Amino acid sequence: MKLKNILMAGSFLAAAGATTAMAADCGIDGGRLSIIGNEFPAIQTVARNAQACEGLSDAEANLTADHQTINLPGMQGNPAEYTTAIVANSSIVALINEDVIRPLDDLIAAHGQDIPTQQLITINGQVMAVAFMANAQHLVYRADILEQIGAEPPKTYEEMLAAAETIRSEGILEYPLGGAYAAGWNLAQEFVNMYLGHGGSFYEPGTAQVSINNEAGVATLEMLKALSEYMNPDFLTHDSNATSAEWEAGNVALMNMWGSRTGVLMDAEGSEPQVYENTAVAGPMTVAGAGTPASTLWWDGWTVAKNISDEDAEATFKAMKHGISPAILNDETMGQAVWMIEGYTPAPVNEGVFSAISMGTTPYPMLPHHGLLHTALGDNIADFLQGDESAEQTLSDIEAAYTAAAREKGFVN
Repeated sequence: MKLKNILMAGSFLAAAGATTAMAADCGIDGGRLSIIGNEFPAIQTVARNAQACEGLSDAEANLTADHQTINLPGMQGNPAEYTTAIVANSSIVALINEDVIRPLDDLIAAHGQDIPTQQLITINGQVMAVAFMANAQHLVYRADILEQIGAEPPKTYEEMLAAAETIRSEGILEYPLGGAYAAGWNLAQEFVNMYLGHGGSFYEPGTAQVSINNEAGVATLEMLKALSEYMNPDFLTHDSNATSAEWEAGNVALMNMWGSRTGVLMDAEGSEPQVYENTAVAGPMTVAGAGTPASTLWWDGWTVAKNISDEDAEATFKAMKHGISPAILNDETMGQAVWMIEGYTPAPVNEGVFSAISMGTTPYPMLPHHGLLHTALGDNIADFLQGDESAEQTLSDIEAAYTAAAREKGFVN
């Protein structure tokens, strides 16, 4: 299946670097730009080039790992603090549900007719975001350590566990596995990946009624716990940044990590040659004998706030359009992401994401109620991983928390 066709169906993400943006004529004569988004290099590149537009009355960016807890309240004021939020499949849903971002159809008709159709994220018949990159979580491994134990890169999570046990038993690393398992959003994402890999369905067919307290749900939790036993004991505090730091310190040999992070792991900064020269990527792993990758496909893109003036909206649209224009692509930025930008040439560092695409990895659910389940997962899974509850009780707690929130929002009766 072609990347273009998958992207038009809607799902993905990116990775590393930094260049100096040159001042640019973006056709702006007044209006402000205020960006809220994640902090990895591909987004830093986009934000930097958007801010380089001349004619803006104000241009700033808040790029932080906490962006998902900041963007909604920062866009609810009138006027909104942020004129644009850089979002992904999951995070756009909360902004749509709370009616803080505007449809972009009018702005596209006036200023964006040259934006490729595959980048336009259409929800309920209206363009709500412009995507600029694809992403997925996949295997990252130390080639030298696997060679030392005589193992091939694992294609399944069962093979990953076997390799981890060998690495530990041979005294190479005490905690050979890594992962973004921080309690909250990250941990919930790991459940989503693994549950899909087990062939699970989140809801009863045709409804928003949750259905995860089942065999696939239990197997998912048990696999997450088995993996965590080979991780640093502080794994529930490790987000993508902390996990990447563990990798660069040489403390980890295998992990499931975002393609957007691999560029940093494979460059010469932050780690010793033995680490970065032996860091390699492969496709997402499967689990329990199923053929479905235990991962999700994503897109990242930008939106425009609703509670801002038309002048600010137009300025923001033009600046962000420049921020993702082909002009940003160069030798340094090309490897930062699987860019959905004309002129992009795939780099070896992005082979994991392309493998995820070719393997038919499931897009992350872009449903109005799925964010509530994601939150319920992130709030409750740690109890099981710490041995405080059974898998069945944890899944029951998750379903109860989700159902209460979904009833409050009117998604279920």
